[in-house]
Amino acid sequence: MLLNSILLFAQEGIEAANNAVVSAGEGFNDALATTGEEAAKKGGGSPWSMIIMMVLIFAVFYFFMIRPQRKQQKELQMKREAMKKGDKVVTAGGIFGEIKEVQENAFIITIAKDVTIKVNKESVYADATAATQAANEKK
Repeated sequence: MLLNSILLFAQEGIEAANNAVVSAGEGFNDALATTGEEAAKKGGGSPWSMIIMMVLIFAVFYFFMIRPQRKQQKELQMKREAMKKGDKVVTAGGIFGEIKEVQENAFIITIAKDVTIKVNKESVYADATAATQAANEKK
């Protein structure tokens, strides 16, 4: 008897859950039935507002990220092209030295007496005298 009442109670719970799912599904289908125009009237806005927003986001990215980075790269490239024999430099690896020879894509740098290295131009970042002066000013 106890087992029958438990099974009956469980069956009633399952039927109630099924009814709830069916009623929720009907509401969901009604929501899907609305067209794009009806959605726009309900507050979705026009498609032009989305296009304008995307253009504004791109403009912000361009003026605050892309443009300054390009400017910085051009400035660094101009500094590298202006380097000549006798300039003191610092490499990307932190090696201080003096330019002994300028080649097409590389510098020959003297880092100690009778010690020279060949370094790609792209890895030379700064004038060593300017770097040491900036470090001294911070102290």
